[in-house]
Amino acid sequence: KLGFDQRDFSLAITVTFFFYFCSSWDETHFGKMGSYYINRTFFFDVHPPLGKMLIGLAGYLSGYDGTFPFQKPGDKYEHHNYIGMRGFCAFLGSWLIPFAYLTVLELSRSQPAALLTAALITCDTGCLTLSQYILLDPILMFFIMAAMLSMVKYNSCADRPFSACWWFWLSLTGVSLAGALGVKFVGLFIVLHVGLNTISDLWQLLGDLNLTMVTLGKHLTARILCLIVLPLILYTTLFAVHFIILNRSGPGDGFFSSAFQSRLLGNNLHNASIPEHLAYGSVITVKNLQMASGYLHSHWHLYPEGVGARQQQVTAYQHKDYNNLWIVKKHDANTDPLDPSFPVEFVRHGDIIRLEHKETSRNLHSHQHEAPMTRKHYQVTGYGINGTGDSNDFWRIEVMNRKSENRIKVLRSQIRLIHLATGCVLGSSGKTLPKWGWEQLEVTCTPYLKETPNSVWNVEDHINPKCDLPCLRPYPFFVATFLQGNSGLKPKENEVTSKPWHWPINYQGLRFSGVNETDFRVYLLGNPVIWWLNLVSIGLYLLLGSISTVSIQRGIQLTAEVKGLCQVLLRGGGQVLLGWMLHYFPFFMMGRVLYYHHYFPAMLFSSMLTGILWDTVLRCCACCLSSFPLANWVHVFGISLLILGIAYSFYLFHPLSYGMVGPMAQDPQSPMAGLKWLETWEF
Repeated sequence: KLGFDQRDFSLAITVTFFFYFCSSWDETHFGKMGSYYINRTFFFDVHPPLGKMLIGLAGYLSGYDGTFPFQKPGDKYEHHNYIGMRGFCAFLGSWLIPFAYLTVLELSRSQPAALLTAALITCDTGCLTLSQYILLDPILMFFIMAAMLSMVKYNSCADRPFSACWWFWLSLTGVSLAGALGVKFVGLFIVLHVGLNTISDLWQLLGDLNLTMVTLGKHLTARILCLIVLPLILYTTLFAVHFIILNRSGPGDGFFSSAFQSRLLGNNLHNASIPEHLAYGSVITVKNLQMASGYLHSHWHLYPEGVGARQQQVTAYQHKDYNNLWIVKKHDANTDPLDPSFPVEFVRHGDIIRLEHKETSRNLHSHQHEAPMTRKHYQVTGYGINGTGDSNDFWRIEVMNRKSENRIKVLRSQIRLIHLATGCVLGSSGKTLPKWGWEQLEVTCTPYLKETPNSVWNVEDHINPKCDLPCLRPYPFFVATFLQGNSGLKPKENEVTSKPWHWPINYQGLRFSGVNETDFRVYLLGNPVIWWLNLVSIGLYLLLGSISTVSIQRGIQLTAEVKGLCQVLLRGGGQVLLGWMLHYFPFFMMGRVLYYHHYFPAMLFSSMLTGILWDTVLRCCACCLSSFPLANWVHVFGISLLILGIAYSFYLFHPLSYGMVGPMAQDPQSPMAGLKWLETWEF
């Protein structure tokens, strides 16, 4: 009756199979990390651990064994039980709707405003798409909205301070803040939002002359405990659990210090038997103490023309590799220190040494040519033939943390290498080299002698057959910061990045899967009707908010009902407008690569603003038309019309989330023909 034939039915079954049984987009990233937690394999990621831990926990509890490789989008899950991880993300994503509903209900005291907000989020194809995959975004938005709801709830309990209800919502706000920040660092924006609300709240209390200083002190202490101390305890506990779970060697070892690696089961430093003190003739690796900086590395490739001297490249490489090996030699002797007839001679603080690259037999070298990426730093190269070079190969070794002994301890001694000819210090700038440098990290010689982590190194691997082999004990547990690395993110090849001004206008979406007519295609794009309505609402709110403020300030006579609506618009709408601004404008100042999905937390706030605004506008219209017989129905008809229009727009664009097959949108035969309203949409 609906015009489907057998081929259509078969195609629908195939599409459904593909959607449910194939990995997509960033699932290859976060699904893999969930597997790492299940297998207890250590890895490095720029985001805090909570979201990935929860994904791993969901997979573990639902029977997933952590063996799916998550290599590329489109790989079939086959027998692997991935449903628990997707279901968990979808479950948290579904909570955005009641959270938004309750938040708007609390701010506006209007059920129609709350219903309109809920409809906006329910019918947004972008939120739906993000929530049905194994991603951090639904988890992050869950905690952001939970924090927002808890904040407005404890604000509403202001007339009952220190009651059980007040303490509950204040504590839940702190827990939610820790959750948001524990998933992604952009959770800091909701922390800032709650912080500004708390400052305003305390300022109002300070102006209440009925409160004693003791009571004010209690208010301040309660907020410090619940909104600062509690989130910090929970946040640090997340990292403690993270490090306890991931106790096996994995792909993230090289990003962390040698001392930390010695705790990981399976790492070559765990309970390693290596010579304790550095000696001449030893084959070593040298690791930079800057987080995620890597090992001193060289290879046969030369610096290109126009980039300093055309000599062998020296870089910092974040993974273990044969090209990380160097031989420690005296600067003024060519004898073999491993000759059994010579006694062992240890390297000491203040010694002048040469470091010869084991694979290429070229010496670590510097000169006054400018470094490739960092201005006013000197270039570091590999120079010489079979270990024979010149005086620019000489380095003085200094121990930064020595006490009484002058010998260099493997793993424990923090050393600096001072170039003898120029006086500069060997360091890693942390900047990523272009493709000619294999996108490894730049190594420079800095003339600035101030001690910083990027100019301090330690000896990690140490091979010397003439030295004794004591068993090294693991170092005391410590937590290293994950804050670095985010600013250095670069897009992968063929990856679609975007700019913040693209986001509110829905300028360009993001392909989740499929590129051809024969592929099953899911495209991340917000419902354009909803997003453009939100954008118009922000502009209209600024206009009406300004008019309301001026009217109240000038003492213009308003009816009690209109004045009450103005207060709702300014206070409730102002609260969510602040949330939108805090979750959107900071991205303009970020130097890292940005993606379309970064806007979705801000989109939730703009949807709440839209619900409050249009409910208020329609109520004001009903008040102004109160003399007409059907005036009371203006508000009802207006809200109903908006909800029906939003629902119909979802009907039109829902294939973006649930999947498209067949011709592309520009083809008249495509089911999406006529819906490609912007040329930049690629569905």
